[in-house]
Amino acid sequence: MTIIIKGNETGVAEEKSKAEILDSLEQKVKEWMDQHLSKRKLWFSSDFLPADEKNSNDDESIINKLRERVRGIKDSARIAIGLNLITEEGLPHFHRIIAKHLGEDSFWFKWTNMWTAEEDRHGAALRDYARDSRLFKFSQLERMQYVYQEKGFNPDWDKDPYQVFVYTTLQERATQFSHKNTGTYIGEDEPLINGMLSSIAADEAKHFSFYRKVFKAVLEIDPNRALQSALKIMPGIDMPGLSMPNFREMADVIRRAGIYGPLDYKKIVEEALKFWKIETLEGLNDIGRTAQDKLMAIPKRLEKVAQYIEQRTNEKTFSFDLIYNRVLVM
Repeated sequence: MTIIIKGNETGVAEEKSKAEILDSLEQKVKEWMDQHLSKRKLWFSSDFLPADEKNSNDDESIINKLRERVRGIKDSARIAIGLNLITEEGLPHFHRIIAKHLGEDSFWFKWTNMWTAEEDRHGAALRDYARDSRLFKFSQLERMQYVYQEKGFNPDWDKDPYQVFVYTTLQERATQFSHKNTGTYIGEDEPLINGMLSSIAADEAKHFSFYRKVFKAVLEIDPNRALQSALKIMPGIDMPGLSMPNFREMADVIRRAGIYGPLDYKKIVEEALKFWKIETLEGLNDIGRTAQDKLMAIPKRLEKVAQYIEQRTNEKTFSFDLIYNRVLVM
């Protein structure tokens, strides 16, 4: 396939030419899918939470013991699980954003469907856990999920295929951090959710690996436009749960608990810049070099932002319907 990259493309023409470049990576996508499948360990919610009609007495005992252990989970950890759960439920919006740039008879199409199936288990597993354990005021969780899904996730970058893959790289890594750190924060007091979150984080790590390889390949073919796209995303990403009720307050609880915050995002950006070898890219035009310099300056700016937030953090009181309006002082 011959790809002609014009410097003055705008709007639909630019979107189409970028989609053509993604299409040219078809064989690489097949290779990356094969690598992914060779390392994948498929698991399901029922591996952690037995829910059959003919549950044994031992199975029922697992659920009863779980409910006893859950009473000891801190409210800040409950908020972290709730935010992670509802964020995972936003998957349909991501499928739409990614699939619209890709053909229906391709390995891209197969990857997107497989990724959707793998990701769908995450929200389902956390929802099953929340319901079986009696972790929340479940009716409130359902209302929050509904409002979030109804509002949707409609970012301003979804028309740029390159930006889509920069975002998914960073978002998958951020989600991995959040799940893993939530499990660590809860600790061995509740080993079942710890194991579930570890399994989810392992999936996210594999998805992150796929998406960052996609963008690295794009950089090799079309570096100037790829750098411009990265520059529009990397200074800061909004997580897909932004439209859910109380998102910012819940995210602040998670930051204050040390589960996920600005310094974690700084690490994610630094890691991506290093893997993509942004600093050493050569053969760029003036616009590409300008984007390159600005990208390399982002970690220092993120460091200042993180310091500023920490310096301005005072004791604050939180209350959420999700946990029966119990008061958190952090």
